[in-house]
Amino acid sequence: MLCIKHIGTDPYFNIATDEYIFKHIEEDCFMLWRNDNAIIVGKHQNTLAEINLDYVREKEIRVVRRLSGGGAVYHDLGNLNFTFTRTSDNEDMVDFRRYTKPILEVLQGLEIDAKFEGRNDLMIEGKKFSGNAEHVFKNKVMHHGTLLFSSEMKDVSGALKVNPLKYKGRGTKSIPKRVTNISEHLKEPLSLEAFTDRIMNHILETFPGAKSYEFTQEDLKAIQKIRDEKYATWEWNFGRSPEYNFQQGMRTEGGVIEVHLDVEKGIIKKAQITGDFFHIKDITPIEEALVNLPHDEQAIKKALSQFKMKQYFKDITAEELLSIMF
Repeated sequence: MLCIKHIGTDPYFNIATDEYIFKHIEEDCFMLWRNDNAIIVGKHQNTLAEINLDYVREKEIRVVRRLSGGGAVYHDLGNLNFTFTRTSDNEDMVDFRRYTKPILEVLQGLEIDAKFEGRNDLMIEGKKFSGNAEHVFKNKVMHHGTLLFSSEMKDVSGALKVNPLKYKGRGTKSIPKRVTNISEHLKEPLSLEAFTDRIMNHILETFPGAKSYEFTQEDLKAIQKIRDEKYATWEWNFGRSPEYNFQQGMRTEGGVIEVHLDVEKGIIKKAQITGDFFHIKDITPIEEALVNLPHDEQAIKKALSQFKMKQYFKDITAEELLSIMF
């Protein structure tokens, strides 16, 4: 098994790296890596329904869809991620306990009473510190998990907090749980770097044939291509969301206004604007201008810019109309 300690922190590149070791390296792999501020959403989730868009913009948090299912997770530099890729002829390939066992062994060696609980979580004293997901293709499995070590908890909750009434659809919704940092349960202080080394050394010592590996220039070039063409694109991160219905309203100086959108693969298929506002011109052209646009702020802003809003809505600005579409 190849053991990789990846030091880059670009979320787009790192999720591309996960795909690369899964699809393009034949040997089994174990990798430790970290992302700078990012939300990683599950393959089958509606991205916009998982994130607090205003908070994400303010904090410049990047949003990336991964290959595996499961729920959305927040990453910062206080969070350590681990990935296993493995070829197997075993029919029971989805085995969360198998791949989290080495992590629990390291924590128990630090006198932390960590346990596997529920479907795919690791817990300390009833609080979650690790979420895990798996992706299977043919005879190969990829397992990856998060390890909250010293994350900023206010950012974890702030980034993933979203109004559940806005989005109704088929996407798999994340279920919030109380979380904790591993560092809060240590008997003696330990840096994240030292914790990372403990895990890597444990893997190298306990897995037969495990050896260190560094990406070659050819590896890095191939990963960059996957990053640029897939994981850094709106089409993958937002456009692949399942069908959903969006609705939101607000009270303005001109009255209450509500927006209803039917969205398929990130594209608006139907738009309706309702409320008790007064309009001058028929608002149908505005509704029609939204159809076939991506549910994306910049695309909608550009479409609205062609209208003189005062001619359509009394005392409601384009900025207010745009703000309630997310």
